[in-house]
Amino acid sequence: MYSDCDGPTIIFYTTFINSTNSLRFTAQSVPCFSDFNCGNADLNEFLKNDALPFQSQLLGVTYVFTDDTQNNQVVCFFTISNDGLRVDTLYNSAKKKVNKSIPHPKHMRVYPAVKIGRLGVDEKYHSKGIGTDLMDFIKKWFTDGGNKTGCKFLLVDAYNDPNVLKYYERNGFVYLMNTDREAEYYRKKEEELDTRIMFFDLMQLI
Repeated sequence: MYSDCDGPTIIFYTTFINSTNSLRFTAQSVPCFSDFNCGNADLNEFLKNDALPFQSQLLGVTYVFTDDTQNNQVVCFFTISNDGLRVDTLYNSAKKKVNKSIPHPKHMRVYPAVKIGRLGVDEKYHSKGIGTDLMDFIKKWFTDGGNKTGCKFLLVDAYNDPNVLKYYERNGFVYLMNTDREAEYYRKKEEELDTRIMFFDLMQLI
């Protein structure tokens, strides 16, 4: 556990500038996470207790945004890791959905992707457009000239919650499979799906 704010950790983070509604990198000490509450207990627990162990084991890197007008209050965070979108085992309908924007000679069994493993915005900053700003930041990060890795897709296992799914839909993510197909793929009933696989094609921004 590292929410006691005694010193910096290896987590990278950025600062949210409330006055200009923009995001930028800083090099300050890591803020305190103990007061963060995005309304989801699993996400809160991950940031406060699990993000650092994940990072130390090279399983994912967490980036935290703070508000420097509010004593570096944590505004939002996201955790990313390398991944791949495998299509050779998918149903034809899902495979076509992924391949439709890719020239046929370039079709692959697995496409390079980055997975957004966790993402949350503190409840005090809800309904301010910060979630969309955060997603725009991530998209730009993997499409600007400084990108150091091949990454065609952003992936997410979105909580199967209407508000969460609408968030990703608004930000251009599409479902890899229809609900019935995804349930069949994982051999579950539709109501047993805890998450839905969604993806965003970064070529839309190129």
